[in-house]
Amino acid sequence: MPGFLWFLLKICFFFFVFAWVKATVPRYRYDQLMRLGWKVFLPLSLVMVVLVSGWVVFFKPLLHAA
Repeated sequence: MPGFLWFLLKICFFFFVFAWVKATVPRYRYDQLMRLGWKVFLPLSLVMVVLVSGWVVFFKPLLHAA
């Protein structure tokens, strides 16, 4: 199969997938997005920062000891 044809097939496939996802995923209102950001994503990101920093602080001395 020629490279250009394969490239066009991939473009069509990804366009189909993006259009499909956009049509099936519900659209959020601005206030719903703000609530999601403040009540879900902010606490989740803060927990991840604490976990990763704890991982680095705990395991960094072990890596340099060897």
